[in-house]
Amino acid sequence: VQLVESGGGLVQTGGSLRLSCIISGVTFDDYAVGWFRQAPGAVREGIACISSSDGSTYAADSVKGRFTVSKDNAKSTVYLEMNSLNDDDTAVYYCAVGSFVRASPMQPLWYNFWGQGTQVTVSS
Repeated sequence: VQLVESGGGLVQTGGSLRLSCIISGVTFDDYAVGWFRQAPGAVREGIACISSSDGSTYAADSVKGRFTVSKDNAKSTVYLEMNSLNDDDTAVYYCAVGSFVRASPMQPLWYNFWGQGTQVTVSS
């Protein structure tokens, strides 16, 4: 399984970015694609995920209403649309593939395959 993220960069407070995660090599059904982020000195935080089977989406409270996860099956791509960005959103963002655990879908523990990460920096 390979995941390649893109779309990170430098953006001003209040701005928007869209991250993309191209996925290849998945041979199992009913998996989750999660988005995580890790700021310097902080633990990795699950922020959003989407189920491959029914498209159910989940978002952490810290990003709910601002970030949206979606997928384009034809392009094997999952997106993270990020709006109203603020300084707290500065981090390296990762996408990952793993088991879909409905009770706690954004626990990093469930995810076996990770992308290389893309830096998002929000500057005022």
